Amino acid sequence: MSRRILLTLPMFVLLMIPTAAPAQPVAVRQMEGLVRGFLVMRDANGAIIANGDSIQTTHGHEIVNRLVFHFKDGSLQDETVVFTQNGYFHVLKDHLIQRGPSFKRAVDLSVDATSGVVTSRTVDEKGKEKVETETLKLPSDLANGIVPVVLKNLPPGQQSITESMVVASPKPLIIKLQIAAEGQDTFSAGTASHKATRYDVKIDIGGLKGDLAELFGKVPADTHVWISEGECPSYLKSEGPAAAGAPIWTTELVSPAWPHASSAERTTQRTHQRIP
Repeated sequence: MSRRILLTLPMFVLLMIPTAAPAQPVAVRQMEGLVRGFLVMRDANGAIIANGDSIQTTHGHEIVNRLVFHFKDGSLQDETVVFTQNGYFHVLKDHLIQRGPSFKRAVDLSVDATSGVVTSRTVDEKGKEKVETETLKLPSDLANGIVPVVLKNLPPGQQSITESMVVASPKPLIIKLQIAAEGQDTFSAGTASHKATRYDVKIDIGGLKGDLAELFGKVPADTHVWISEGECPSYLKSEGPAAAGAPIWTTELVSPAWPHASSAERTTQRTHQRIP
């Protein structure tokens, strides 16, 4: 199963990293293509709360990735991002849906980076719906839906980067992602050991909103993302809240599991299949 997979990071942290690099689009070092990946989302106790499916296709010069999580409680997280990779990664469109008991607020956020039109539809815990449509001056480093792609393509030795993201607050809001490498961790695949770089993702809301959020204790937890090292960096897992007010969840790739059968049983099955 391919490890090249996208993951949405809708709402996370709020603090500044003074040494972070200026916001800028990331140059393409690894071309994205056809990908199918399977994921699970776990709670703090390690129990699986959602199953995920990522399908990435190419349409001319455009890459389309849809990542869907179906929760056991009936909740849904569904994000489709369209982007290009002509020298630099550029998000063209992003559509994020979050609804159900796992989310304190239902969100339907549509971003058209070409026109700058952003529409946010939210429903709070009391069932009150709010629709906001704005035309924003969206930066070229927009990272909605492609944060792992950004991390996989950082040049060797680059320890931090600043990217932009649009979120529903519920009014559409442009925030800054402050991303920095925290350290190196070891993981195993089969009986082999490998290294991964652990990245810390923080959000800088900026302005008065950011000051008030910190003052009143509305600061979300940090999100961490693990990217394998070597000639082919790839996404491994992430830990953090998937939405405002959500707990820490772990999202990770999973391998296919096959029904267990003995060699004799498999031989018998093949023999029966050949008998007319």
